[in-house]
Amino acid sequence: MKCVEMPSPNFNERRLPITMIVLHYTGMKTAQEAIDRLRDPAAEVSAHYLVDEDGTVARLVDDDKRAWHAGKSHWRDIDDVNSASIGIEIVNPGHEHGYRRFPEPQVDAVVRLVAHLKDRYDITRGNIVGHSDVAPTRKRDPGELFPWHRLSRLRLALPRPTKNLMDPFWGEAAFCLALERFGYDVSDRMAAIMAFQRRFRPELIDGEIDAECRMILLALLLPRPQGDD
Repeated sequence: MKCVEMPSPNFNERRLPITMIVLHYTGMKTAQEAIDRLRDPAAEVSAHYLVDEDGTVARLVDDDKRAWHAGKSHWRDIDDVNSASIGIEIVNPGHEHGYRRFPEPQVDAVVRLVAHLKDRYDITRGNIVGHSDVAPTRKRDPGELFPWHRLSRLRLALPRPTKNLMDPFWGEAAFCLALERFGYDVSDRMAAIMAFQRRFRPELIDGEIDAECRMILLALLLPRPQGDD
C-alpha cells in the first residue's frame, strides 16, 4: 500500500510471528497531537499505521518490528499482543474528546489496509480485533461507532451472527467460560462482557448477560458464524 512515511523511534524486536491486527482510535483532539505522541520517545507508545479522517495512511513502524500500541493485553492465549500484532490507529477524538462516527474515506482506507495485511500475513478473521477486545478493563476503542460490518462483509472480521441462533441458557459462570474460550480475558467479568457487547451488540452495552448475548456468543464459537453482512 502507498503510505506516508512518519517513522517513530518507539519499537523493539518481535518475539512472536504476526497473527493479529488490533484496531484503535487515537483518542486525542487532533490528528497532529496523535502523531506527535506516537513519535515522541518520552511517550513510549506507537503503532504501525495511522489512518487520518481523509483516508491518508501513515506508516510509523515497520511491520517486522514490535510497536507499542496494545499495552497490557490478552487474546486467545497470547499475553504479548504487541509482539503478535499489527497496530492501526484510526484518527478519532474518542469518548473523552467528542466521539464521533468515522468518515467514509477513513473507513475505506482502513478496509484496504486491513485487507492488505490480512492477506500478507494470513491472519484469520477472529484475530482482527479492537483494543477493547484485548484490554477490556482499560480500553473502549475503536468503540461502538466503528463499522465492523464493513469489514465483515469482506471477510476481514467476524460478523455479528444473526442466523440460526439458539439460546444455550448459560448462567454467568458458563457464559464467561465460553467468553474466555472465544478469546477474552475474563478476570474482570463485567469488563469482558461489556467489551463483547461493544464489539458484537453495540446498541446496548450494559454488562448484563441476556439471551441475545448468549445466542451471539454461541454462534461465534461455531465453525462458520453467519450474519447479514
